[in-house]
Amino acid sequence: MISVLLVDDDPMILDIIRLYLERGGEFSVTTCEGAIEALDILDNRFFDAIISDYEMPDMDGIKFLKIVRERGETSPFIIFTGHGREEIVIEAHTGGANFYLQKGGDPKKQFATLKNMVVRAVQNNGTRQR
Repeated sequence: MISVLLVDDDPMILDIIRLYLERGGEFSVTTCEGAIEALDILDNRFFDAIISDYEMPDMDGIKFLKIVRERGETSPFIIFTGHGREEIVIEAHTGGANFYLQKGGDPKKQFATLKNMVVRAVQNNGTRQR
């Protein structure tokens, strides 16, 4: 089972993504509504992958990513956001994000793409939790 930490300030988005990822039985998703809460969780738990929104009130997803990487965390990190500005995409990748996916469009295709990104990133990372 792939363990995922999902961070977004919108509880509805958290529920929808969690339900989609967990419905096949291959994912276990822990959700939190902000980066500070997520950092507290990461103090005590390892996740195979982290998915984070970009725009959140306590800390944006890029700052969260940078702190995670500064701590030595190597889990794949995916920025999943409604913001598609080029500078955010560049900053995400230079900060250590494995993937960047923009919210919007057909939800079924979007969540399938997100799921595939997680699986691919975890397989490529090779540090999967046992």
